Amino acid sequence: MLFNSFVFIFLFLPVVCVGFFVLAKASPRLAAGWLTVASLVFYGWWNPVYVPLLLASIAFNYATGMRIALRHERGRKTDGKRLLLVAIGVNLALLGYFKYTNFFLANLLPLTGDAAPLPEIVLPLGISFFTFTQIAFLVDAHRGVAREYSFVHYALFVSYFPHLIAGPILHHREMMPQFEARSTYRLNWENLAVGLTMFVIGLFKKTVIADGVAGFVTPAFDAAAAGTPLTLLEAWGAALAYAFQIYFDFSGYTDMALGASRMFGIVLPLNFRSPYKSRSIIDFWRRWHITLSRFLRDYVYIPLGGNRHGNARMFGNLFATMLIGGLWHGAGWTFVAWGALHGVYLIVNRGWRALRRRARLEVRMAEKALATLLTFVAVVVAWVLFRAPTFGAAITVLEGMAGRHGTVFPERWATRGGGVGSWLAGTGATFGHLEHFDRIAEANWIVALLLVCWFLPNTQQILAAYRPALTTSGYGEIDSAGRWRWKPGLGWLMLLASLGAYALLSVNGYSEFIYFQF
Repeated sequence: MLFNSFVFIFLFLPVVCVGFFVLAKASPRLAAGWLTVASLVFYGWWNPVYVPLLLASIAFNYATGMRIALRHERGRKTDGKRLLLVAIGVNLALLGYFKYTNFFLANLLPLTGDAAPLPEIVLPLGISFFTFTQIAFLVDAHRGVAREYSFVHYALFVSYFPHLIAGPILHHREMMPQFEARSTYRLNWENLAVGLTMFVIGLFKKTVIADGVAGFVTPAFDAAAAGTPLTLLEAWGAALAYAFQIYFDFSGYTDMALGASRMFGIVLPLNFRSPYKSRSIIDFWRRWHITLSRFLRDYVYIPLGGNRHGNARMFGNLFATMLIGGLWHGAGWTFVAWGALHGVYLIVNRGWRALRRRARLEVRMAEKALATLLTFVAVVVAWVLFRAPTFGAAITVLEGMAGRHGTVFPERWATRGGGVGSWLAGTGATFGHLEHFDRIAEANWIVALLLVCWFLPNTQQILAAYRPALTTSGYGEIDSAGRWRWKPGLGWLMLLASLGAYALLSVNGYSEFIYFQF
């Protein structure tokens, strides 16, 4: 079931919300149970076969987590650590079987000369998210951080439908107090208004913006996969269009997830904070998929040694962490290369910061703008690896972006481009038909969305006065949007009604969120 489907918007969400608050009057635990069952129905809507898998994962990790916590309380930390390692191994084995078996066999069988067909393994939706969520719980239980052990609340913590399919990755200590609080189970009209506002904004981002710009992405990348060279404008147009597609797709999903959850009085962690405004790759990863960055920092980078053993070890830890992050996103060498490239970016970024500190150089306004532009371009280049179905397709697009396949401008620019067209003609530029670049619509989309990403406030800033999300130390706070601040009133109601109506009219068939595949 998709957030941007009519069955979710007009049936599932209203029924679950009404049932939750009606049952809450009789018993908060009953309401929590209702929300858990509804979450399992939401998950099973895609494929009921995998509901038992999710339930088995919940039961195993809950029972194991209780045993680990008990050993911690009794001072038997060594035994608890052994059990923790076994439990993590079981979770990773489950994730590895479903997500990486075919990837492993596809690379191994050609080396052995075996032409056996690959097994048909369907990747369960959200398995990366609920696996990482539960690994974090197990580690927190070993550390003595996880202290609330109601099975109903734990099952809800893992299966809670707003986060189950594509995050955010939750922490036990963030969610359990909310499930336990009596205030969560009392109908609050402010929560409904804030939640609905976030949901509508997210729906507009997904169905109007992300799906709108997607039409410029697929044909160009499909042509590259087929071996068709792309000219400079075609390649950059495709790469930039995808950069905005994935940005507004994930931003839209995040807003809808946080908004749907807020209707129940439950606040989810901040997971997206205007990442294209970043002035460095370090800053980018504090803004993009924040809960994944936090997980990789706390449960991979720091356990590997972090920055505690010198620069060489730190750079190695950064690179290894980003490799894991890349592989988490998908079972393919292009994802590994994407993670490796971001690992290199982070190493260069750390080294540059160290040099600036030693030289005691001040950062000026012009340098900040240049840093933002440079970071954005680096991210766009990396997105090509993330989007391309094969290395060959990625190389074709990147070669086009470097001008290796020529620079051709639309014919219309020669006659109607004004001063720019005359200047291009004077330089001897080539004009012709571009199969994979729309001279008007695509260019307008790219310019408009770049301005939106750089200069407009995000949803969390607009709703900053109403605690739209939980913030995490080290990943930035939610600052106010000033005159863009949301407040209950006729003006905002009319604006949101217009956005919502346009978004619903733009719902076109079955359009998954990009992060559903991870």
